[in-house]
Amino acid sequence: MPLREELERDGNWLFRRRSWLPLTLYAFAIVVMCCYRHKAYHHITNDGWGIFCLGVSLLGLAVRGFTIGYTPEGTSGRNTDKQVAEELNDTGLYSLVRHPLYVGNFLMWLGLFLFIGIWWFVVICSLAYWLYYERIMYAEEEFLRRKYGARYEAWARRTPAFLPRVSGWMPPPLAFSFKNVLKREYNGLFAVVVSFVLLNSLSHLLITQEFAFAPLLAVDTLWRIVLVAGTVIFIGLRTLKKNTHVLDMTGR
Repeated sequence: MPLREELERDGNWLFRRRSWLPLTLYAFAIVVMCCYRHKAYHHITNDGWGIFCLGVSLLGLAVRGFTIGYTPEGTSGRNTDKQVAEELNDTGLYSLVRHPLYVGNFLMWLGLFLFIGIWWFVVICSLAYWLYYERIMYAEEEFLRRKYGARYEAWARRTPAFLPRVSGWMPPPLAFSFKNVLKREYNGLFAVVVSFVLLNSLSHLLITQEFAFAPLLAVDTLWRIVLVAGTVIFIGLRTLKKNTHVLDMTGR
């Protein structure tokens, strides 16, 4: 099989598993925390460091939100069964970088990588992220190339794949929809919150060795507050999405 076809095949395989396969990094994180428990504990229980790392992850969520707030229905989704692109997004953040959602995802993961406080862990996980999503991006771009042809080629030539350019912003045709962001990104916010809380709890348990206690009893005050706030937001937005039409918008 030609390399081009092989890369696309692998990218589509990874695309269909992108909702859970990256979670294997958690197992790697646990092993690192067990091997370097005191160093990890020093960083994970430092409130200032925790707020900084949480900020990095929330920045990634903001990038995703800013992207999704302008996109129409049938694009930039969380679908995993097949490639979908009812339109070619080439305005808004898509005019600065071809894969803004994956830039956002990386920042969300980077906050968690940094939280553990082991520099080489951050490097390894960042490289793993790039190797994983590079295949997915290749498969997505081959799909867009076949569907949109010359228009895609022109957009790809002027727009970098992952590192955004600083000029060339093209205003989106649609107005920003905060409702669309709330509707589609509340799961991501809750996942970030839970991840930080569980890492904080695990770090305490590895030091105290008191595994008989409920994990949430071994959580710093900062992360208890974050967890409560995140849970309230999650339940509220999920209730609105599942039981009302408050967050619905035509064409989004």
